[in-house]
Parts: sequence; structure tokens; C-alpha cells
Amino acid sequence: MKNYFDVSGKYAVVTGASSGLGRQFAICLGEQGANVAIMARRVEKLNEVKAEVEKYGVKCLAIPCDVTDTAQIKNAVDTVVKEFGRIDILINNAAAGFATPAVETDDETWRRVIDTNVNGVFFVAREVGKVMLAQHYGKIINIGSFHCQVTMNGVPRSGYSTAKGAVYMMTKALAAEWAKDGITVNTLGPGYFASEMSDKVADDKYEAGIRNNCPMGRRGKPGELNGAMLYLASDASSYVTGQLLLVDGGWTIV
Repeated sequence: MKNYFDVSGKYAVVTGASSGLGRQFAICLGEQGANVAIMARRVEKLNEVKAEVEKYGVKCLAIPCDVTDTAQIKNAVDTVVKEFGRIDILINNAAAGFATPAVETDDETWRRVIDTNVNGVFFVAREVGKVMLAQHYGKIINIGSFHCQVTMNGVPRSGYSTAKGAVYMMTKALAAEWAKDGITVNTLGPGYFASEMSDKVADDKYEAGIRNNCPMGRRGKPGELNGAMLYLASDASSYVTGQLLLVDGGWTIV
């Protein structure tokens, strides 16, 4: 029986892979037989993830990289190509967030979120895109959020929602530009999942908002994004591009 979600033997890059969803994606890809290059700023955390990925008998490269630094991105991509020879899958996951009222948001905080969540996503896609264009094949998955479409009542999300909305439009633009070159570009839109970043802003009001506004009444559980990620990373989605795949417990349907 054919496995339409097969990614075994593929070569993947995951940014923001030192913790949270990026860590989960990297381990899932390794478990499914893909070789994985993991990128983030925290080297010690990357090495921990590398050890977990390699338990599945695949190759894993741990590459320090700040996605707001284009020189670091170029060097990281060059390293991956030198070691792997190609890049089949990009999970463009690195992100930053805050939950500060708009009028209290300082310039530095706003710019940090936009620089990481928008500029960083574009810069990584641009450099990896060059590799994929030469191959005439590639699967790019930009990690967005259900905040690509909606925000959250009672919790200030101006910067994060703005950035994730931009990621979705960027996805559409890149998908249209690269579609005839064998590259698909899609956005995966998680609802609220436990992560190092979300835990920084979670409080009783935040948790109550999830219970009251999400039809399932809970956060996503570890692993509940993996199926959607593998769909977009595999040839099961070969005729799907420029789309937002929401995995949000039904948040955006009500």
C-alpha cells in the first residue's frame, strides 16, 4: 500500500527548532525517515533536539542561525546544501510574540516581532527558494497561526496578528511566483498549542479565552499538528499551493 504522506529520504530544514513546535516538527520528520537540518539561536537546545532526531537513524545537522541576520541565513543554507546536496522541505517556523496593549508597545518590541515573524520568514524562504528553483522541486511550509485570519478578544495581539497576516499574504505571493517551478508554498495555521513562546503570555485570562472561544475548549495537544505538517511536506499535497491550513480546534468557524 502506497504511503501518500511519505517523506522518507527527503532533506528538510526546520527553523526555530530548539523548542516548541519547531522541535516537534523536526522530531516528527526524523521519525518519518527524513534527514533534518535544524536551525535556531540556542546551540545547546539544538544539540538536544539533534540527539532526539538521530535516534531514528537519520542525519541531523544542528546549525546556529538567527533568522533576522541574512548573512547567517545564507551561511546556514550553504552548509545544508554542502552536507545534504539539496533541500526538499522547509518548515519556516521561527517566531516571536508579545501580548502588550497597542498604546504600551514600544518600538523595539514591535520591530522585533515584525523582523522575526515577517522579515525572517521571507529571508529564509528567499535563500532556500534559490536552492529549490535550481532543483525544480520544493515544499515550503510557513508556520502562521489562526491569527492569520482572526485575533483574540480580551488579549492584545496587534503585533503578532499583524505579522501572521503578513505571512499568509507572503505565502500566496511566493506560491504564485514559484508554482510553475515545482515549488509549493503553504501556510500551516495552528490554534493555541502549548509552547515556550505561548507560555510566556499565558495567564488565567488567556486560558479562559481559549476555553470560552475554542469549540473544543482546549489547547492543541503535542503531535496534533504533525499530520497536517506531513500532508503539506509530502507529495500528497502536490496540487495544493498558496493555502492556509488551519488546525485550531474549530476556533475560526464560530
